[in-house]
Amino acid sequence: MAKLNVFGTETPGRIDVGRALASKETSMYIYDVQPGTSSCPYHYEYAEEWLLVLEGTLVLRAPDGEQTLERGDIVCFPAGPAGAHKLMNRGDAPARMMMFSNGRVPAVSVYPDSDKIAVWAGDEADDLIFRRGTAVSYSDGEDGWENAG
Repeated sequence: MAKLNVFGTETPGRIDVGRALASKETSMYIYDVQPGTSSCPYHYEYAEEWLLVLEGTLVLRAPDGEQTLERGDIVCFPAGPAGAHKLMNRGDAPARMMMFSNGRVPAVSVYPDSDKIAVWAGDEADDLIFRRGTAVSYSDGEDGWENAG
């Protein structure tokens, strides 16, 4: 049985815990967030996500404003726009956090600040990020799709 210690493992910024422990059902990452940086852009998923602060202090930006999170705080981000979040280290020391959710693909992430959508298909060639304004209609490029020929 494989194991990983969330406090003792060195990381160059992110550890893919799910992959390290051969999970088929759970996506889990440990992030080290350096002072003055953020773990990711403001975004939401169409799957519930969880955050556990392992060390340090982070500032959470969410739809209802900002709040400070400390070691031991756990937060559940609901699926959809109500679960939008960004985690920032505004302190003087590194912070460590764990994010986890179900490991299902395909998955979709929405980035409201930049008006982008990401589709994670589970195949790098089909993982796409695009601006909403570049979207096309369902039938675009499908002339004659309704015909049986």
